[in-house]
Amino acid sequence: MNEDVFNTSLRGFLKKVGITSQREIEKAVRDALASGRLKGNEKLPAKMTLTLGGISFTHEITGEIELG
Repeated sequence: MNEDVFNTSLRGFLKKVGITSQREIEKAVRDALASGRLKGNEKLPAKMTLTLGGISFTHEITGEIELG
């Protein structure tokens, strides 16, 4: 395995995940605020599940996103 190629590829994937996930969460929260489903002071439970094919790897991260 080429460590440099692996590291560069992994970092690129994680950057894509972070950027697109943030955009989607921001859009969903703004839509929920606009429709009245959220008031703006909630703490939303969050869960991210990462799977990696070929080696049956799954990793779950849980947390909370606070709105205000």
